[in-house]
Amino acid sequence: MAEADPMEALGLALETSCDETAAAVVRGDGTVVANVVASQIDVHRAHGGVVPELASREHNLALLPIVKQALVSAQIRLEDLSLVSATGGPGLASSLLIGNTAGKTLALALGLPFYSINHLEGHLLSPFVDCPDQIGSCVGLVVSGGHTLLVEVSGVGDYRLLGSTRDDAAGEAFDKGAKLLGLPYPGGPEMDKRARGGDPEAYAFPRSMVDSGDHQFSFSGLKTSLRYLLQKLTPEEQENRLNDLCASFQAAIVDVLVSKSLGAVASSGMNCLAVSGGVSRNSALREALVAATRAAGIRLLLAAPDLATDNAAMIGFAAVLKHRAGQQPSDLALDIDPNLPLVLSEAQR
Repeated sequence: MAEADPMEALGLALETSCDETAAAVVRGDGTVVANVVASQIDVHRAHGGVVPELASREHNLALLPIVKQALVSAQIRLEDLSLVSATGGPGLASSLLIGNTAGKTLALALGLPFYSINHLEGHLLSPFVDCPDQIGSCVGLVVSGGHTLLVEVSGVGDYRLLGSTRDDAAGEAFDKGAKLLGLPYPGGPEMDKRARGGDPEAYAFPRSMVDSGDHQFSFSGLKTSLRYLLQKLTPEEQENRLNDLCASFQAAIVDVLVSKSLGAVASSGMNCLAVSGGVSRNSALREALVAATRAAGIRLLLAAPDLATDNAAMIGFAAVLKHRAGQQPSDLALDIDPNLPLVLSEAQR
């Protein structure tokens, strides 16, 4: 039975948008009571990337045990829940269907409201988990494997898209660059490790659109630049300079992300930058953001490392905020949307 006080409500959240099976329990005040994630990295490593059919199979196997683990960790039963939520998109269709359908089924069986949550909104709000009442008057940078977005955040559900990538996302650039360098999957974290021992100024990679005067990104040219450079280096040179290559390639991505983010904050008239998504775990990016925002006098909110990559806590957090704000639950007939946008661009309106 639902709690009378929405601040004390308990929400179960499911996240299966790609290759992590996750469940979380979040209280109405935003407190994450339990957050459990089952990774599929070992399953997909042999293929050098996520295989949708394998991902959906693993979700089917892991979802029930993960839900049970979350409930045990939170020391509650299904009967204690007040609402259920699950990711509705964007993501892999075959993966989204599993968590979203399971969430609807649970909500229907328990007679509880169900919230289908935008995966990107979960990321966008994740830096505010410890301060949910401060959501607003902030620019959000969502930077992940599939998305690079700058968004003006005025409140829960009140967003304005400032800019996005025209081609590859920053995370894609990391992964594709790592693959060209022969690094193991997942490439982004491996490049981060290698870069710590390298010289970020060893190679001059392009900073695409850094001076474009808008909030758009482009990273496909960076990957092309790396490919052409590697064609000029012998295998021995590539091996001996691998750390320098990683550091220089990474620095190009970090410089663009930091420059564009500070530009968006300045043009918005706001004084807060909230950064989330899997790429926000990159150590060089975090260090650069801390230094740049401190120098500019900008407040910086970084998603906690365990909330930066795909997880259900961010989905549950978004859901309980909507619930306590009195927003209507999702229609159980609402389908998943693999291409679900966070907010419509001006051209789409």
